[in-house]
Amino acid sequence: MEHVRKRILVTGGAGFLGSHLCDRLVIEGYDVLCLDNFFTGSKENIAHLLSKTNFELVRHDLVEPILLEVDEIYNLACPASPIHYQYNPVKTTKTSVMGAINMLGLAKRVKAKILQASTSEVYGDPMVHPQKESYWGNVNTIGPRSCYDEGKRCAETLFFDYHRQSGVNIRVVRIFNTYGPRMHPNDGRVVSNFVVQALSNRDITVYGDGSQTRSFCYVDDLIEGLICMMDGPDDFVGPVNLGNPSEFSMLELAEITIKMTGSRSKIVFESLPQDDPLQRKPDIALAKERLGWETKIKLEEGLMKTIEYFKG
Repeated sequence: MEHVRKRILVTGGAGFLGSHLCDRLVIEGYDVLCLDNFFTGSKENIAHLLSKTNFELVRHDLVEPILLEVDEIYNLACPASPIHYQYNPVKTTKTSVMGAINMLGLAKRVKAKILQASTSEVYGDPMVHPQKESYWGNVNTIGPRSCYDEGKRCAETLFFDYHRQSGVNIRVVRIFNTYGPRMHPNDGRVVSNFVVQALSNRDITVYGDGSQTRSFCYVDDLIEGLICMMDGPDDFVGPVNLGNPSEFSMLELAEITIKMTGSRSKIVFESLPQDDPLQRKPDIALAKERLGWETKIKLEEGLMKTIEYFKG
């Protein structure tokens, strides 16, 4: 009997993470259906895939239902940087919540396995460090970031309710800061901000005193984690943290970026935005134990590749 090729839907497939996931799935020989409304995604990210016979692009907004026949769904669609998700906060919440409902409805109907790209933002400004999956978070429900944080939290709720109520085969991953080629140059995320500022010798903006920390995961490691989770055991639905447990302060990151780009930029300090978490670091013990997954790419190596991309 001939092996049946899996048909895989990637929502937000023209975005930063989505396009890298599409690359990987196309290379592995699956039929890949990339769905995007191009609010933050870009055709440039997937232009090199358009000639592939096992890749298809559909322009569609996830807030509206869609009828498709697929075996697996990676639900990545949602603006993920503060500049983009605060631009139209109502739309951001709708994308997370209505998008989850529409994709879960599709998964239920066609019996597809479905993975939700959740976020470390569900932990809010954490009182627990590092963050374990069992931590319920410290989230402001009515702040400027709430459209994203609460939208993603509600999506997790929907995933688990569809799983319990209708037996939908779900996976939930919580993604921590990820960086690499194809990041939007002006999406306000710290790695792209610092690299773009350093390459043009502009002042590098550090908020607060620069002591707040983040953990940076290179995109290739993250994509490996998504696939490990999708292909993992059916009794492990998550949520599971995916991220790099090495922690850096914003000031350290700024200094490393200046050094690696040979930039003449100076570091300037501005006041901290509202509800900006002071520290972020994933506890990835669960991913190691259940998926055998951990990050391999060190910050300097990943930064070098990212800098090369932005130079181009």
